[in-house]
Amino acid sequence: MTEPIATATLLAAIGILLALAGLASPLSGRFGVPALVTFLALGIAAGSEGIGGIPFDDYAIAFRLGSIALVLILFDGGLNTSPVVFRRALRGAGLLATVSVCLTALVMAGVGILLGLPAPLALLTGAVVSSTDAAAVFSILRSSGVRLQRSTGSTLEVESGLNDPMALFLTVVATEVALGTGTSAAEFGLIFVQQAVVGGVVAVVIGLGGRWILRSVRLPAAGLYPVLTVAIAFLAFGVATLLEGSGFLAVYLAAILLAAAPVPYQAGIRRVHDALAWLAQILMFVMLGLLVFPSRLLPTTLNGVALAGALAFLARPLAVFAVLAPLRMPWREQLFIAWVGLRGAVPIVLATYPVLRGVPAGDQIFHLVFFVVLVNSLIPGATVAWFARRLGLAGGPKRVAAASVELVSLRELPGEFRWYLVSPASAVAGAFVRDLSVPEGCVVTLVVRGTEVIAPRGSTALLPGDEVCVFAIPSSRPLLDLVFGGALDDPS
Repeated sequence: MTEPIATATLLAAIGILLALAGLASPLSGRFGVPALVTFLALGIAAGSEGIGGIPFDDYAIAFRLGSIALVLILFDGGLNTSPVVFRRALRGAGLLATVSVCLTALVMAGVGILLGLPAPLALLTGAVVSSTDAAAVFSILRSSGVRLQRSTGSTLEVESGLNDPMALFLTVVATEVALGTGTSAAEFGLIFVQQAVVGGVVAVVIGLGGRWILRSVRLPAAGLYPVLTVAIAFLAFGVATLLEGSGFLAVYLAAILLAAAPVPYQAGIRRVHDALAWLAQILMFVMLGLLVFPSRLLPTTLNGVALAGALAFLARPLAVFAVLAPLRMPWREQLFIAWVGLRGAVPIVLATYPVLRGVPAGDQIFHLVFFVVLVNSLIPGATVAWFARRLGLAGGPKRVAAASVELVSLRELPGEFRWYLVSPASAVAGAFVRDLSVPEGCVVTLVVRGTEVIAPRGSTALLPGDEVCVFAIPSSRPLLDLVFGGALDDPS
């Protein structure tokens, strides 16, 4: 009975941690703190030096599970990044994800040397904390009701999906330098080019191939389609990495290509991956919290506070202004992007790599990076919504439809449900449904008036404040938007 009892105990502990993490998530928006801090705190509290007393110090498992979680998170981010948004923000976000990440690493390395860290360890610390986690920013903005202007939000969104490969590359380079392997700068440069090219090629092949498979194969159950998309995510990462390319880049780009065209059960696929991404985040942050020993954090306090301050007030602003100023981006947007360069799971996962490679003082670097991420998330993170309003970059809360209608089909159907809000100035205000100039192939399917749900008939009048659901074919969208006004919760 020992093994069943041990299994039951493990599952019960995981269930309790997941429940606490899920229930604590709303607190992040109320107090202006990223959800990751809550999850990390739960992990620390459950750890060997916390009230849970769960012993965990396996960096290898943490790195592997953390990588799997990051694959799911990046794939979900790619599925929700439209090609239009990607192309619009690519130039600025691409520079932030490459040049800015390198500049951040170099400045942080310099600060580390000034604080007395040996040069190899200072370079390693700078490389590990060089990438941002814009997902933490958006979780605060969504929960606080603040919506960024389109250009600012797009830049942060695409940067968060592109900068992880550069941070991983810099971490590997800095680790080899710390170990004294003797690899030359030219060799490192060739490795980076190879990773970018191979990762991009694998993304195109698997992304387009996966889209073709989803649209060509008829599966017997809707639940099998998310199984295929998870397989596509893992294949993109695994194949790219085995071919010595960037697996993270391949995952993100493959997801964008996969979602660029309609596929069967698309809404269901997105919903499943959203749930998987949240589950991955919770498990990863709690696991990383378990890996931390509070007693080892105390010796890093002074250096950790100094590095976190340098990251927020020196390294990130310098790196952002250096690449965005030549693009003539408005200074308010540059300032906001510089301030919200929050660090998240990636630096903590990357900090386990030097430990696995046997870098001297690797455990010290891990706890130092953990402290920097924690402070960086708490201080800038608590002011993101306030700062967006002060700079005039907050577009106000986005109106979301009161209901959701989804057409679940295993076949690709040429249409979608779109919601419109009838305003007093709308051309349809006061009009009867039978008199609407709705394009052929479109139909008004539902009207929500306050708490009342109305099945529309020809004699139904549309009143200001009504939310109207229309089944629309793609070619009719411009005309419908003109007749009704802008759609509710339009991602474009």
